[in-house]
Amino acid sequence: MSVVSRRDKIRKDEGRRDKYSVLLPTYNERENLPLIVWLLVKYFGESGYNYEIIIIDDGSPDGTLEVAQQLRKIYGSDKIYYTLIPCFLCLGTAYIHGMQHASGNFIIIMDADLSHHPKFIPEFINKQKEGNFDIVSGTRYIGNGGVYGWDLKRKLISRGANFLSQVLLRPGASDLTGSFRLYKKEVLQKLVDHCVSKGYVFQMEMIVRARQFKYTIGEVPISFVDRVYGESKLGGNEIVSFLKGLLTLFATT
Repeated sequence: MSVVSRRDKIRKDEGRRDKYSVLLPTYNERENLPLIVWLLVKYFGESGYNYEIIIIDDGSPDGTLEVAQQLRKIYGSDKIYYTLIPCFLCLGTAYIHGMQHASGNFIIIMDADLSHHPKFIPEFINKQKEGNFDIVSGTRYIGNGGVYGWDLKRKLISRGANFLSQVLLRPGASDLTGSFRLYKKEVLQKLVDHCVSKGYVFQMEMIVRARQFKYTIGEVPISFVDRVYGESKLGGNEIVSFLKGLLTLFATT
């Protein structure tokens, strides 16, 4: 066996001793939830890593929670857990709530709307093992990463927001507004405890605080695909909130 093959085998053996808790905040994801869960089960099953999926529903009126209950029956209570939080709370609250039920030593956060493909998760895990990174972040802006399904206006808004964030905050990561990440559990806990932002700014503040605490960040290029079912939650109010939050972070970090 070559040195590289032996190193890969050791890394996989170490990975199988770890457990990965996937946090899926949901709001009106009844149609997307069965697909994303099936894909998660598929790719975790193929890679052999130990995992659990924690669905944190924000009071969806479309029956998302009932779908989560059925998925738990299909895949088992050891793999699927669901919980309900009061309506319209911030992402940080959802993550705190999810971590209370997480038994893994690593936490993966991602969107439930199929924008983030679970096929990248084994790459996240391998990247983390390579450098013992505290955080591994999916990025749309380096290597073969990209965005698909957005119109030109949405792409320009995203690029502009990321560029402005890079100039003002110098975060040490190429995709500041992305929400597909892997964290060591204790790292995510500390970051959430210190973050004060809400909405889309929250993910940005997480990386900025990580830089302050001198946590290490690895990056994996990903393909971001616009949601298949449902409506995007990005609107004019969110853009204004983002700009206010960005200026606040610039002034206070």
